[in-house]
Amino acid sequence: MSWELRASDLPDLARGATLLGTGGGGDPYIGKMLVERVLGDGVITILDPDELTDDLFVIPTAQMGAPTVMIEKIPAGTEPTLALRTLEEHLGRRADATMPIECGGINSMIPLVVAAETGLPVVDADGMGRAFPELSMETFAVYGVHGSPLALAGERGEKVVIDTGDDDRQMEWLARGVTIRLGGVGHIAEYAMSGADVRRTAVPRTLSMALALGRAIREAREAKRSPFAAIADTLASTLYPHVRELFTGKVTDVERRTTEGFARGRARISAMDGDAGDFEIRFQNENLIAVHQGRVVAIVPDLICVVDHETAEPITTEGLRYGQRVRVLGISTPALMRTPEALAAFGPCAFGLDEPFVPVEEHRG
Repeated sequence: MSWELRASDLPDLARGATLLGTGGGGDPYIGKMLVERVLGDGVITILDPDELTDDLFVIPTAQMGAPTVMIEKIPAGTEPTLALRTLEEHLGRRADATMPIECGGINSMIPLVVAAETGLPVVDADGMGRAFPELSMETFAVYGVHGSPLALAGERGEKVVIDTGDDDRQMEWLARGVTIRLGGVGHIAEYAMSGADVRRTAVPRTLSMALALGRAIREAREAKRSPFAAIADTLASTLYPHVRELFTGKVTDVERRTTEGFARGRARISAMDGDAGDFEIRFQNENLIAVHQGRVVAIVPDLICVVDHETAEPITTEGLRYGQRVRVLGISTPALMRTPEALAAFGPCAFGLDEPFVPVEEHRG
């Protein structure tokens, strides 16, 4: 069922989206402020994917670039709608709705900025079911919808249209190069599709799931209940039913660098009692693999989420700091993200990892 989102929902949505972003997707706090500035007392209509007509024309909108850059390079706020209008002009057709390309971090918010500015509704679905670092890593592309043509806009009104036909990796490569030359952050409109395509290729109801997760964490803390139990209870009836605590400890080392338009690095977490050995997470914008004493305990595309060890407040890769007390959660992804076709696009091999994909619920404890 479709529903209405208000400014009062944004803090909970941002919290849940940060968790689903598995460390990446950009800073949702900045995105929340951008939406609040435009939305005011208004509402945004969120469309359930099952209710879309076959011929509804949907253009997803998003931000791309290294999350570390955006902390210092705040968007003007006009770029996402400019990207949408540029793609509409190129295609000769106006969008009936917009949609996230990923449900994590700031990219849960960018379509809401567009919706608040244009009055368009937002589809409650996305193409990643989490956050991934590359534009070609979409369930849309896996199941036959291609990203080109893509429109990219910069903070000074720059506009670029990229059309690589059905080569989504070439689209990503060219768009990444333009984004780097815009200072490391750009805003995009891509993967234009029909309502029928959305139902066939998208991960459904991830915006409402992010909102439910953020609300559950907050309400559990207010009631002095376990926010970790609240996370598990909220996800139990979704497409993400398995939640495992992978490790608890203190962040003892973070290596992070911004290169080629990505934030790459690793974090080491040590057990607070010193008996459980070291735990390491490697990331490229998002957390990709978790290793405990040389043994893989979770791997992409399953979610690896770092949260505060008491409050369950999610922590992004750019927010990791020495001394933080954290818990690391492993969360299962939906079945359509675990098919051979999907794993070829955004499984371990897509990131140059030699380890095979094993579902988080099947790893030995």
